[in-house]
Amino acid sequence: MAMNRQDVTTKSEPEGQPGASLDNASGQSSQTQENELQELRNERTTLIDRLARQQAEFENARKRSLRAQAEYREYVLADVAKSLLPVLDSLERALGHKEEAKDFSSGIQLIYRQLQDALNKIGVEPIATEGNQFDPAWHEAVEVEESDLQENRVLDELQRGYTLKGRLLRPAMVRVSRHK
Repeated sequence: MAMNRQDVTTKSEPEGQPGASLDNASGQSSQTQENELQELRNERTTLIDRLARQQAEFENARKRSLRAQAEYREYVLADVAKSLLPVLDSLERALGHKEEAKDFSSGIQLIYRQLQDALNKIGVEPIATEGNQFDPAWHEAVEVEESDLQENRVLDELQRGYTLKGRLLRPAMVRVSRHK
């Protein structure tokens, strides 16, 4: 059953002023709702602004982190290069004196030791091979040869493998025994 506005106001009207109290109450209610709606809009705007700032801060932090990582890599690379420069200088000097075979050989051995020392300083170490048990985590079998030795023993190192602070840089290429 549909009620029109007059029906509602006539039931609740005071005797002297028809519809005055309902209009006043609905006006206050409407004003209160408008105020609440405006407060919610303001709060939403504030939260959206905060979210945008947080996202910008996060993005800036991510970019700073990437920049710091790149700078660190360059710093480490420069340090490695500096440690290898004396080896390069020695090699150039040795190549300049190749007429004297004895001095040339000893110069090359000196350079080899310098390079080993430079690599050891940064944590590069050779992988032990000959006579050891073949380990596929550290060795790469290039050849298998029949032998009187125990099965899967490293007979010969064809190319030295290296680790960097316990992590594999390059596996050692080896010849492995197979029992006759």
